[in-house]
Amino acid sequence: MASNYDLLVDLYEVDFKKKEECSYKIIRVLSPNSDKVVDFIKTNFNTSWASEAKAALYRPNPTCFIAVDNKKIIGFACYDATAKGFFGPLGVDPNYRGKKIGQALTLTCLEALYNDGYAYAIIGGVSERTKAFYDKICKVTPIENSRKIYTTRLVEYN
Repeated sequence: MASNYDLLVDLYEVDFKKKEECSYKIIRVLSPNSDKVVDFIKTNFNTSWASEAKAALYRPNPTCFIAVDNKKIIGFACYDATAKGFFGPLGVDPNYRGKKIGQALTLTCLEALYNDGYAYAIIGGVSERTKAFYDKICKVTPIENSRKIYTTRLVEYN
């Protein structure tokens, strides 16, 4: 298989209750907090993810969730950002990893996709290491011969 995968998630097979294993608060972002979320992503991850998140944040009903600890953003996840039915990006502050935050953010977004009427979700451009993370959370199936939206649609501009 390729080094990057597009993964398919059957939303009817996901155990959304596993998100309760996280002790941190997960909330849908409201527009007054969008700049703080973008700053968190730029500072802790990269500008590409911040750009993707903007697409999720600037909707009337944002498709971005954050994890918070005492009003501090410690993680984020989005869906329907780069393409409809896609989950991601997802990021957790390195100081908070291993505390089920990524799992809770993933499951919150997947449940939102399910509640929005989707039967399946796609997790795009996933490395082998990250695929193992998603395998622990929900059953994922690599999409063979995927068009890989992240390599076919993204263009570097000068």
